[in-house]
Amino acid sequence: MNVFLYAAICFVVLALMLMIRLIKGPSVADRAVAADSIDILSDMALILYALHTGRGIYLDIALITAVLGFVGSTLVAKYLEGKL
Repeated sequence: MNVFLYAAICFVVLALMLMIRLIKGPSVADRAVAADSIDILSDMALILYALHTGRGIYLDIALITAVLGFVGSTLVAKYLEGKL
């Protein structure tokens, strides 16, 4: 197996470990940070998997999920701030 695939699997395992923080987070801000971190790790796993397979469609998917994650975290921050 390729190094890119090993790294992608590690990122997926780390994202699964962050699910505990997402479920048991003591505050809403902790849950928002965990959700944003899961989004970043899954994007990195998609990019590494795209490098492993040589297919560019996974890069497009990673870009779309990164943009949606940014918009989502911005909306959560505005909501927590009380301006939404």
